[in-house]
Amino acid sequence: MTTTSKSRSRKPGPVEMTAPLDSDGDAGSTARTMGQDKIDLGSVTDLSILDANGTVDNALDPKLPAAELKRIHRAMVMTRKLDERMLRMQRQGEMGTFAPGLGQEATQIGQVYPLTKDDWYSPSYRSFGAQLWRGWTIDGLMLLWDGYFEGFTIPDGINDLPFSIVIGSHVGPAVGVAMGMRSRGDNNVMLVNYGDGASSQGIVAEAMNFAAVYKAPCVFVCENNGWAISVPSENQAGVRELVRRGPAYGIESIRVDGNDILAMIVATQRAVEHARAGKGPYYIEAQTYRMSLHTTADDPKVYRDETQVKQWEAKCPIARFETYLATKGVLSEADCERIGQECEQEILASREVFRERARANPREVFDYMFDELPAELLEQKEEYLRKLERKGLE
Repeated sequence: MTTTSKSRSRKPGPVEMTAPLDSDGDAGSTARTMGQDKIDLGSVTDLSILDANGTVDNALDPKLPAAELKRIHRAMVMTRKLDERMLRMQRQGEMGTFAPGLGQEATQIGQVYPLTKDDWYSPSYRSFGAQLWRGWTIDGLMLLWDGYFEGFTIPDGINDLPFSIVIGSHVGPAVGVAMGMRSRGDNNVMLVNYGDGASSQGIVAEAMNFAAVYKAPCVFVCENNGWAISVPSENQAGVRELVRRGPAYGIESIRVDGNDILAMIVATQRAVEHARAGKGPYYIEAQTYRMSLHTTADDPKVYRDETQVKQWEAKCPIARFETYLATKGVLSEADCERIGQECEQEILASREVFRERARANPREVFDYMFDELPAELLEQKEEYLRKLERKGLE
């Protein structure tokens, strides 16, 4: 089947999908055999509220209170400041390999803004801004990315799953949790986040199908940042708009300007309400761009033209939101500068807490592999501890 787009506008409007015609001008032979004249493939919506210049569509503006707008802005700034600081720490040998999210602050904060504490969130490994919003600590995330198992511990009272480095592997368990919610009659929602590269994994397709069949209250957020490591989106999918996959599973879907925080909030709110009402899953494709590295082990200059990055810098989600806030009289340029400095100081203070906690204990190497060590490993552990004692290591 082919699909045709009737709207390329960034305003909300349907992208209609219909069955192809055969050589006689009628619906395809398969459709006629089944007694149908046309197969309805559903439609998706294309949403943008705040354009790259910070100009808002007043008819679509959610008109959030000033206090909420300030809270959202601070979270986006904190996300970027932490990203920048951790990159410097990694280059200085103080942090392990991690995945920067520069330019994706709107997708991160917008997708979790409508969730309650009772809702569940299953993040990918590029979502620490969203994790901060959900209640994770800065020093805890630093521990996580420095390789300490304590960093993976879910903070008390937070219904989040730990992310997995294996691409897309967390999507299946997230749908399983959502199916469990529906089975128990809970009025909660699971939101799972993954990248465009993960959407090529079979587990993601299977998870979407299960969610659709069992009407799991699961919101899928695909952050399409243009690159699956070094593979551009156009080389990993047969459709330019990944959102087209949603209706194929019977899932209501929307494509969003992922650098537009207002559009992300509105779309996710709609999706969460849909899932909470028992109408089944919802799919969001957030179009954004990975302006930095895939991970700190990556050099994107090897495989992409840096002029693309310059083009996307002009679409910066924080800059356009600050223009909007200034126009509304919520924040001034001086306010934004002050908030940036405050976030930086909070991160530096958390870095000191992290440094106090990041003290390796070589005696723990064997402690978290088995509840009861097999005889062979127990023997290795005893030999290892004797070696530490000979070296005078605690």
